[in-house]
Amino acid sequence: MEQVIKALYAIHPKRHPLISILVTLAAVAFFWSLSTTYSPDEGWGFKSLLPTLFVLAIALISRAPFESLLVGVIAGLIMINPSTVVTSLTDTMSTVMGNDTIIWIVLVCGLMGGLIVLLEKSGCLNSFSEWLKGRIKSRRQSLLTTFFIGLVVFIDDYLNCLAVSSSVKKVTDHYKVSREKLAYIIDSTAAPMCILVPVSTWAVFFSGLLEENDLATSGKGLSVYISAIPYMVYGWVALFVVFLVASGMLGNFGAMKKAEKRAFNGQPLPDDYTGDSMEAAAPTYRKTSNFIGMLNFIVPMLILIGATIYYDIDLLKGVIVTLGITVAMYYLQGLLSLEDQMKGIFEGFKVMLYPLSTVIAGFMLKSVNDELGMTSYIVSVVAPMMTAELMPALVFVVMAAVVFGTASSWGSFIIAIPIVVPIALGVDANMALVIGALLSASSFGSHACFFSDSTVLAAQGAGCSPMSHALTQLPYVSIGAVISFIIFIVLGYTV
Repeated sequence: MEQVIKALYAIHPKRHPLISILVTLAAVAFFWSLSTTYSPDEGWGFKSLLPTLFVLAIALISRAPFESLLVGVIAGLIMINPSTVVTSLTDTMSTVMGNDTIIWIVLVCGLMGGLIVLLEKSGCLNSFSEWLKGRIKSRRQSLLTTFFIGLVVFIDDYLNCLAVSSSVKKVTDHYKVSREKLAYIIDSTAAPMCILVPVSTWAVFFSGLLEENDLATSGKGLSVYISAIPYMVYGWVALFVVFLVASGMLGNFGAMKKAEKRAFNGQPLPDDYTGDSMEAAAPTYRKTSNFIGMLNFIVPMLILIGATIYYDIDLLKGVIVTLGITVAMYYLQGLLSLEDQMKGIFEGFKVMLYPLSTVIAGFMLKSVNDELGMTSYIVSVVAPMMTAELMPALVFVVMAAVVFGTASSWGSFIIAIPIVVPIALGVDANMALVIGALLSASSFGSHACFFSDSTVLAAQGAGCSPMSHALTQLPYVSIGAVISFIIFIVLGYTV
């Protein structure tokens, strides 16, 4: 796989612009030809997979997730109707930008970015990092500390990806840990941990989805969700694997091995690092005593977690309350003026623009895939092979592939659950086990996909590109997926 990636990268568009132009023209002609052979009676069938496969291929060559997604969206729109590509593109963009989930993501991530910049500029984040340095005595301890902090911050994967990385990366830099390994540990305690704790945004969303699809009576969705937690195999396996990595019991493979060698030689930052992380927005620190600085960091974090829980696991409300209190705290202490803090919040939004654009492009690709019927096609192909014993394993594999290809760890299941549930009932499968497989697939897809929100934000917080993060963690998520598949087969025949 590594040799294939090297070969693809050798024909990088920046190195060979003529090849890039020819490939673009050939792709347009190919997808245009598909539109001429389309029959509404037959549907798109396997052709519905082509835009997503095209995105994956372009991303491996260019290592630019946003641009790859945009190309895939346009390719899909050409398939659907080449004469209305511009109109369809603007309509899709407008629809996605007006989506409640996207608005929530933009506000949450932007405000979280603003909060982190305030923590940086006030010097509080630096105080917390210095405190950690005084207590962490080895590289192994720095990795295990990152792991355990990630377990504690279980409310939301966005909070995990952005807050944990900001608090520990100076410590891991000190012990020559690559930013790619930091991103892997953070990402592995984000979505995998969130599905296993019933007090998280994931639990709230999916328990509501279970009620909507008659898998639970009104008000009982969370109880059904909790009953499936023991069967959310990928979450448990991913946490076990990342613990082995953090403790040093599982070594470095492939791209991660190279990244760690580079870090050990004094360069924690990857070669493709562009400097657009939080520390770039806040290069200077205010001097405060270590104790006061610690309090000024810990209090906003506790308020953020507490307010999020108070408002029924709504991270947006939690971060708004936290920002309001933090701004007041820093102003009254004379750490930062109101003007500096408002500028800092806007700087945080600016830092988050590229990762947010990638997430938005992912939602646009999902919209195109929905119109092509990709999810329905994949599930329908596998449905005849479903038996009560094999269904959990097949559901895990199929939905993991769907989420990996669309980056929609939540949206895909709105389409898939109404299809999967009748099949599960028809073959008399264990419903708690099937729900566990569905949540495991959602967690894996969010964890592994190079343009998923979790992956992009983990990379952004740690300070590396999404592609570098995705490629370095690929061996570990693959190990987790294979082990989970085997366990689902065993559970299917034993539970």
